Amino acid sequence: QVQLVESGGGLVQAGGSLRLSCAASGSFFSIKTMGWYRQAPGKQRDMVAAIFSGGSTNYADSVKGRFTISRDNAEKKVYLQMNSLKPEDTAVYYCNTWPRISTPWGQGTQVTVSS
Repeated sequence: QVQLVESGGGLVQAGGSLRLSCAASGSFFSIKTMGWYRQAPGKQRDMVAAIFSGGSTNYADSVKGRFTISRDNAEKKVYLQMNSLKPEDTAVYYCNTWPRISTPWGQGTQVTVSS
């Protein structure tokens, strides 16, 4: 079973950037499709970006052109580079497998974008 620890969140002004990291432990990380998700207060948790084992990516329309997902299979890490941040990007960000959730959620990392 993969275990997940997210980090890198914080408070940033609109237009700023943050880079989130997800450290995974366990077997078979390199063959899993990984995703970044976010959940704003009172809203459901949605996928924002996913990366397949071979490096292909998929993005939610709301973040296309602003966010970039990447992975380092040797380090068992997934990253989310977030540029041109908007107040509506404020949420707790989580990583997990995609599209099917196959491991318990980590604690997430809070991203707050001020206007």
